[in-house]
Amino acid sequence: MFYRFRIRSFRARFAFAAVAGFVSVLSIIPSAASATSRGSGSFPVTLKYPGGTVTITHRPTRIISLSPSATEDLFAIGAGRQVVAVDNDSNYPKNAPHSALSGYQPNVEAVARYQPDLVVVVGDEGGLIAALAKIHIPVIVEPAANTISNAYTEIASIGRATGNRAKAQAVIATMRAQLASIVAGAPAAARHRSYYAELDQTYYSVTSSTFLGSVFSLFGLKNIADRASGAASGYPQLSSEYIVAANPNLIFLADTICCGQSPKTVKARAGWSTMTAVKKGDIVALNDDIASRWGPRIVLLAQDIRNALVRIYGKS
Repeated sequence: MFYRFRIRSFRARFAFAAVAGFVSVLSIIPSAASATSRGSGSFPVTLKYPGGTVTITHRPTRIISLSPSATEDLFAIGAGRQVVAVDNDSNYPKNAPHSALSGYQPNVEAVARYQPDLVVVVGDEGGLIAALAKIHIPVIVEPAANTISNAYTEIASIGRATGNRAKAQAVIATMRAQLASIVAGAPAAARHRSYYAELDQTYYSVTSSTFLGSVFSLFGLKNIADRASGAASGYPQLSSEYIVAANPNLIFLADTICCGQSPKTVKARAGWSTMTAVKKGDIVALNDDIASRWGPRIVLLAQDIRNALVRIYGKS
């Protein structure tokens, strides 16, 4: 993704849940019928989210994902064979059953045609949950994560909802171990270095309170957007003047695929040649697609950041 829905991809995809009123991550409440059974496929399972609950009575075999991150979670935990359709922004994995369904403007009739027994969404866009409830289709809400811990919780809840609890826990354990190893391999000299993370060439950025910002924080990096006007939103639009004055040590570009930005285009920007990161060439091109997801591929994002820091500051 990172193409048509550039800023919506980050600001809406990560902030969408807050606007819709689903800021908290789902908590899992085993129903009475499953309270004594703790196996990977225990059903029924009741999921509670702010504003409601949903009970999944049996292991779903016709799942629809209207969230690219949830799509990645589903396939990572072994639920891929249970998925019958994914939304038009879900482009990974390649073997997912892609469709024209939209997670931003969901069409109830189009979703119902697939006869799903579970739909996974980021938030209650367009009153989708109530509309599907009327035709007895359960929906689980997996809000935009703002921490890595939230991402783990969502993987676990999807595992319970789909009958893949054990594999979900295994995925989480692997992610934890890989991230710890990656961070441990980052150079100490990179800690406390300042950075600017770019979402598009109109200077939208992220603060440390966002999911992407939290990944940078693992390496001890300091975000110049944290003190900017509009920082409370998590996705402030900075000005060229603000960025130049902040003079970051590092620039990370998360708009390489969507918007054609590169170290070369950054160096050509008026007034930017005075910045430390530009003068030293410490401009890092990230994979936009991976940087916008809060699923298992965050390990790849962390790896790219670590590799860039090693290149710039040397090994630990």
